[in-house]
Amino acid sequence: MKRLFFALFILSFGFSPTVKAQIVDESPSDALYPEDETAFAKPVPYPYIRKADVMWSKRIWREIDFRQKFNQKFYFPTDPQENWKSFITVVLDALKEGKITAYDISSTDELLVPITYSEIIARQTDSSYQIMQRPYPPYEEYDTVIFTEFDPTKVMRLRIKEDWYFDSERSQMLVRIQALCPVMIKERNGEEVTEPLFWISYPESREVFAHALVFNEFNAAARLTYDDLFWKRLFESYIYKEQNVFDRRIAQYATGVDALLEADRIKNEMFRFEESLWQY
Repeated sequence: MKRLFFALFILSFGFSPTVKAQIVDESPSDALYPEDETAFAKPVPYPYIRKADVMWSKRIWREIDFRQKFNQKFYFPTDPQENWKSFITVVLDALKEGKITAYDISSTDELLVPITYSEIIARQTDSSYQIMQRPYPPYEEYDTVIFTEFDPTKVMRLRIKEDWYFDSERSQMLVRIQALCPVMIKERNGEEVTEPLFWISYPESREVFAHALVFNEFNAAARLTYDDLFWKRLFESYIYKEQNVFDRRIAQYATGVDALLEADRIKNEMFRFEESLWQY
């Protein structure tokens, strides 16, 4: 009897419609181990500051040039790959998703007027009229309109607004970054022209930067984020302005080598102030 049921089962399976194998749409693994999104740590919280403990402070403006070798981690990769993105790509994605807010450029570099991602892109979409000549007889001239779209790879500098202060409670000279400003470099009439795009609040953006990985050239297994770059000061920069009564930049009263020497003077002045507080 058991043999009869087994034979009927085999026959019914043989005449049943063809059974198709289920295809699982999964990409092959391209890493040593799967990336754990929950492993991202939150930004290191700022130390609490009491007004009575700040015995000295000065506001400084710096500029990071992505073309310097030590700063290339801000610029590359131009095309996102694996878990790495360029700094401007991280910022633009966060603006598009509404995670951070951009502010319009003002003469005082204050965060006053919010602007949207669409406004930023529209401002960089330019059109120009040019007179062209046809490459065939009678070589007549004609007017044409050339549209220039926003190119994130032209963002090659970053301005930083930061406050240096001496905390008497901790007996330390500390710094706190307040805002960041991406700067485009364009070429007009054969000359290099800088064009700041917008300001963003660094404290507001720290959560985004803490989840954006940076390529670690010394150890790819060690996690490094954009927040780490700013928090640990892993960048090369130069001072282009200090807080002053005239609210002017160094370039407005010094040029060339004199401007570099003036930037060094400001940096050394803060260093000497801290050193003079101690007796050995």
